[in-house]
Amino acid sequence: MRSFVWDGEITAQRVRELIPRAAVSIDSVFPSVQKLIAEVQSEGAAALARHAQEFDGVVPNSFRVPISAIKASEADLPDGLREAITESIARVRKVSQATLPRAVSLEVSAGGAVETRFVPVDSVGLYVPGGKAVYPSSTVMNVVPAQVAGVPRIAVSSPAQKDNDGLPSNAVLATCSLLGIDEVYSIGGASAIAALAFGVVEIGMEPVRMVTGPGNIYVAAAKRQLRSQIAIDSEAGPTEILIIADESANPAFVAADLICQAEHDENAASVLLTNSQSLIDEVLAELERQGTKTANSDRVAIALGGNQSALVLVESIDQAIEIANEYATEHLEIQTADPVAVSKRITNAGAIFLGNHTPVSLGDYLAGSNHVLPTGEQAKFASGLSVMSFLRSQQVVNYNEAALKEVANKLEVFAEAEGLPAHSEAVQIRFED
Repeated sequence: MRSFVWDGEITAQRVRELIPRAAVSIDSVFPSVQKLIAEVQSEGAAALARHAQEFDGVVPNSFRVPISAIKASEADLPDGLREAITESIARVRKVSQATLPRAVSLEVSAGGAVETRFVPVDSVGLYVPGGKAVYPSSTVMNVVPAQVAGVPRIAVSSPAQKDNDGLPSNAVLATCSLLGIDEVYSIGGASAIAALAFGVVEIGMEPVRMVTGPGNIYVAAAKRQLRSQIAIDSEAGPTEILIIADESANPAFVAADLICQAEHDENAASVLLTNSQSLIDEVLAELERQGTKTANSDRVAIALGGNQSALVLVESIDQAIEIANEYATEHLEIQTADPVAVSKRITNAGAIFLGNHTPVSLGDYLAGSNHVLPTGEQAKFASGLSVMSFLRSQQVVNYNEAALKEVANKLEVFAEAEGLPAHSEAVQIRFED
């Protein structure tokens, strides 16, 4: 794993040059994704079958998973996994309910009020990946906040699995069953995003208003191309972790957390910023020790050896904070003597994990937070998935005659200044005899 000393100024451009994300270009797959989308839109189920054979190696007997199969999947769920999923559901639901916004009504003047209320989107398609790994956890993270927000129709789509007779992962199906979701589709990749956006008449699939969930570069490209047709959460790229640590950090913990993210994908980014050379030396030793023992060691080695991963020696934690805010990571861990104080100075991060006993993997499964987070600097302007993602704010304006008359003259001044006299006339007509 490469290491270097940060020298010189901190700018967005230098951060991108010295700690680059993996060279994964959504634009490079745009033409092929555009073709897949067009085929699904024009050919429907025939295109889905062709794509399933090509990308998943199996064509489902039914793209819509029978309710009986969803229910039956629970029987094969090991008790330990059932308990873990159930606990995850409960914790994410608890946080989602606590963050559910309440309507606010304000009397601006006597007889004039503005209410802000929150209304759920009427339908969402939740995508659950199924490539290098299967993700019952992502099912929880997508479904629970949508349910708490009150979304009336929730559809889940996940790739067909050859070893499950063309159905999605059994763990994903069982999680849907535990959540009470009965609209599930065996469709993966860009094809799934297109099907959710346009609907597929032959399989009884109606279009949805919004699509959320992580996925590969093809899923991200499909989201980008279809965002005028549907709302999306974000264009998720390869996962990433940045750790700010000082000499008080445990090198075994730091190394384990870098490895944890690296096992997701060969393009995953694992970055350490520290003001301690001895910590870097110890982390390197731990990476060698732990990395060779972990089950996905080959994938880990590629990710940690990539240019997107690095151990960076900084002159101070202040400098680490400045770099971290420019990097805008998906996951930020702070393992310092006072992680709370450091966290208060972080402006750009998808989620922040404080101290030695709050690893990112806790957030992936059981913290109660959501693991669908912005990647690739999107944390500078976007948020992680939450109950708010599925809500729209509406303003309800209610003025009586006296309240309108109070501002009629000022409104006329505005209208004349903007060359829109009919705006004022629409008010004045209400006060004519």
